[in-house]
Amino acid sequence: MSYVFHRMPKKSLPAAVAGDGIEIIDSAGKRYIDASGGAAVSCLGHSHRRVIEAIERQARELAYAHTSFFTTEAAEALAERLVSKGPAGIGHAYFVSGGSEAMEAALKLARQYFVEIGEPERKHFIARRQSYHGNTLGALAIGGNAWRRELFLPLLIEAHHVSPCYAYRDRLPGESDDAYAQRLADELEQKMLELGPNTVAAFVAETVVGATAGAVPPVAGYFRKIREVCDKYGVLLILDEVMCGMGRTGYLYACEEEGVAPDLLAIAKGLGAGYQPIGATLVGDRIYDAIVNGTGFFQHGHTYMGHATACAAALEVQRVIEEERLLANVQARGEQLRATLRERLGDHPHVGDIRGRGLFVGVELVRDRERKTPFEPQRKLNAVIKQEAMTRGLMVYPMGGTIDGKLGDHVLLAPPFICAPSDIDRIAERLCDAIEAALTACGASSTSTPTSDK
Repeated sequence: MSYVFHRMPKKSLPAAVAGDGIEIIDSAGKRYIDASGGAAVSCLGHSHRRVIEAIERQARELAYAHTSFFTTEAAEALAERLVSKGPAGIGHAYFVSGGSEAMEAALKLARQYFVEIGEPERKHFIARRQSYHGNTLGALAIGGNAWRRELFLPLLIEAHHVSPCYAYRDRLPGESDDAYAQRLADELEQKMLELGPNTVAAFVAETVVGATAGAVPPVAGYFRKIREVCDKYGVLLILDEVMCGMGRTGYLYACEEEGVAPDLLAIAKGLGAGYQPIGATLVGDRIYDAIVNGTGFFQHGHTYMGHATACAAALEVQRVIEEERLLANVQARGEQLRATLRERLGDHPHVGDIRGRGLFVGVELVRDRERKTPFEPQRKLNAVIKQEAMTRGLMVYPMGGTIDGKLGDHVLLAPPFICAPSDIDRIAERLCDAIEAALTACGASSTSTPTSDK
């Protein structure tokens, strides 16, 4: 009997007892390649000596000091590093314990900013369907994952949603990247006009969509057009890089590749690589200045914000990424992973799309490749893939509801940045075997003929 309230109490879980590089070892001695980084967290694997030593040093000196009394050298150094390498206009870092808290802080900062500058009527937030921004009530309300929201709808604030940038399913035949991006930007503008642009506080988006849809990158020029719409109406741009940021796409900040700078940027997961719980909201100068020159304080806070040991761990993680030149490895190994998967699965009748950036890769499964028809949800294909992968000593992050919260299956991969070419080969081989076994178990395989829609 377990006294832990597990997230799925009826399911029996193996006990993890050790980590060795890119692998986790259970109590029976079985090794699992962590090809998802847990939830895109463990970017340095599970036993990086430098990070462990940094945690030990900080804990011996000072483990924790409440931020209403003190700042710490670790927090100051980490903030300076993140800001100095951050997008243009970002001037400060607000440290929290994870991604949901980072997004919650971003929403509150946006609201307080407009109150401070005398525009209290700005209360609306616009996000995208099939987005996910965290599990606190504010972050959940803004998110567009229908299944995650449904149970708690009576508790959620009103939010508004527009179409995601999901080229595989939503770009029209013959539509160019530019035309598709413009159509989505026009839709956002129409939503602002519908609500009254002077009532909209912010547009919220994942730079590269994470768990809900499976590593969906924007088309070229999309975020530049979105930025233009936001600027036209004085609306803030909040980018959620909790999962896709901090090197996961091969850039420290995923928005670097888009050529845009947000007003608020949420990071977590790869920030501390799982060695300590930490997240941060990176804040634009104009937002910070408005609060400092107004009421003089941010009406928000958490007990463990700016935790010294967590900041020391994250600082060492970021130093390792730079000094070991891991962003270049992320780009190279990401190209290798997508190329290998396309070689193995590119013509598979039940693989619709292989996508992503850097070591952030998604594989979308379909019942009918030509029509992009999804499998029936009751087959629970994504769950079977996870089970088959675990049997083969591979951790992946499959999800259902890829298309609308109910229909669609995908697998998300987010391996550690330290992967060698041979590790990528092993990941691809085990994943392909797991997918094939799962399809067979669900009544489909690479040799089966998709049934036509009736």
